[in-house]
Amino acid sequence: MSSLATAPAAALQGLLRARELGIVLALAALVAYTAAGNPRFLSGQSIRDILLNTAILAVMAAGQAVVVITRNIDLSVGSVLAVSAFGVATLMSANPSLPIVVALLAGLAVGAACGLLNGVLVRYGRVPALVVTLGTLYIYRGVTYSWAGGQQVNADELPPHFLRFANDSILGVPWLVLIAVVVIGGVSLMMRNYRLGREMYAMGSSPQAAELAGIRVARNTIGAFLLSGALAGLAGVLFAARFGTVDAAAGTGYELNVVAAVVVGGVAVFGGSGTVWGAGLGALLLTVIGSALAVLDINQFWQQAIVGALIVLAIGADRLVAVRIAGSLRKRDSHV
Repeated sequence: MSSLATAPAAALQGLLRARELGIVLALAALVAYTAAGNPRFLSGQSIRDILLNTAILAVMAAGQAVVVITRNIDLSVGSVLAVSAFGVATLMSANPSLPIVVALLAGLAVGAACGLLNGVLVRYGRVPALVVTLGTLYIYRGVTYSWAGGQQVNADELPPHFLRFANDSILGVPWLVLIAVVVIGGVSLMMRNYRLGREMYAMGSSPQAAELAGIRVARNTIGAFLLSGALAGLAGVLFAARFGTVDAAAGTGYELNVVAAVVVGGVAVFGGSGTVWGAGLGALLLTVIGSALAVLDINQFWQQAIVGALIVLAIGADRLVAVRIAGSLRKRDSHV
């Protein structure tokens, strides 16, 4: 009986590992093909740029993965990044002696406040997350435009130590990349090894059953959105340090790339399955695709078509997972 009970879980874990292995193989093939066409693609600076750009997207994808696992979605992350980036850039330009840690905490706080509002509206407003976060996407973006008033913060207005932060490294690893790895590792550990993470998976699998099982769905839903907002705010700080010049349009369109990274990375759009590491790999794949197209001198509009095709394939894989699990459950029931 115990082996039958664990069959669906084993099937799911096997398929998820296959998805992540598929991403790794696709990355390897893409890098090899691009490097064969243009060896400069594997230059130190090129690899560094790819990793730095991936870091920002991966930090946001980690939070988005948690939200999607709970059978929700957060479309406001690009606008939250903009609020945080412009706010922190303004703060640092006005107070150039502030340490980096203050900027990071400020970004986290701004993002957490935005995420908290999203979570409260979704849970207690009884409005679908898609609708709520689409609305807050425009609200947060409008607040940023009103705050900026058509102005921007230029790199020469920011303190040197803040700008150096994006390029400094420890043991050869850029700080931005290290932060992204720590974030993905920490969130992955929470989701896999702690009760809170298991409860979020249960919520995504069946919200009604989770309620009946005594899981605090309200708390966990708000917590998922708060985490997504906080990490989008952290990404805003990394964005400001990376690019220097920040205006109200910062992060426009990032929300779609983040959702794409999560879905391509194997997180089921209907919730309940997937890994944060997979979402990070999805972010890396999308970044490499964008860089490869530029190196190969291919029209960047093809990137959107490729990402769309990957999303369709990912949804098809989700259906495969669902069918395999349903088949395992039927076999188990037939033996009971």
